[in-house]
Amino acid sequence: MADFNLTPSDPSTFILTGIPGLEAAHVWISIPFSTFYIIGLLGNFTLLSVVGKEQTLHKPMYLLLCMLAFTDIATPTFVMPKALAIFWFNLKDITVAGCLTQMFFLHTVSVMHSSTLVTMAFDRYIAICNPLRYATILSNARIAKLGLVGLIRAVLFILPLPLLLNRQPFCANRIIPHTQCEHIAVAKMVCGDNTISRIYGLVLMFAVMGFDLTLIVLSYILIIRAILKISAKDTHQKALNTCTAHICVMLIYYTPSLFSKVIHWFGQDFAPHIHITLADLYLLIPPMLNPIIYGVKTKELRDKVGKYICCRR
Repeated sequence: MADFNLTPSDPSTFILTGIPGLEAAHVWISIPFSTFYIIGLLGNFTLLSVVGKEQTLHKPMYLLLCMLAFTDIATPTFVMPKALAIFWFNLKDITVAGCLTQMFFLHTVSVMHSSTLVTMAFDRYIAICNPLRYATILSNARIAKLGLVGLIRAVLFILPLPLLLNRQPFCANRIIPHTQCEHIAVAKMVCGDNTISRIYGLVLMFAVMGFDLTLIVLSYILIIRAILKISAKDTHQKALNTCTAHICVMLIYYTPSLFSKVIHWFGQDFAPHIHITLADLYLLIPPMLNPIIYGVKTKELRDKVGKYICCRR
């Protein structure tokens, strides 16, 4: 493969290098990356298809799973086509507008994903701690409204990031050592005073994730207390299985997300290729595992998926 000239000839473009230090292995790295991406798409589209066709699954819990599946499809899709173009065809240039657009949608979906997890925790809290009022408090229409609120919140929080960066002059050396246009990576390309954008990004990270995680932790403390008081063994086990699935999904989302962001902000001595590889896997692994976790842990969904697969055969 011919060497790519890393000097941008067009001042309106950036260069995404891929994974720095591992350029020779890009083709091999693309194999697990594309495999994870395809498995994630198949799993999430299967979940959406089954829930859409089965009237018995038209419940708030499964509508929330569909919202989660949409974000799990969108998150890697905003990144992987460009990343694979870098790995396979050495197409490393991206316009400034394209980079800022990718950054906006990537972070917007991330915040919306977090909002969905908060709503799912609230859904389980009502279902277990106040089951008699569940249908009254959380109808399908109310879940749709909460989803819309989550989308509006995400857009309002993330929109200032590209707008602030677009007002700044970028340096002549526009080489971004990454596979994607993360806010922090793009912010490093600014030659002017970028204090406001960097502070806003840092505050946003801790405010959104801190607020959402606090609500989730509080919900599950109350949920676990309620589960421990349940005397019926079958009901106890069903509630525990559902909550275990939610907790697993939240752990595989928030743990690598927090680790990646902290390393990006404060881990200057951390090997770049390790951080960037982890950042990419963070966008691929949760979307791949989420439908599997819910398929295994949620009996009703598992039975419907099995029925759908058998019918297809």
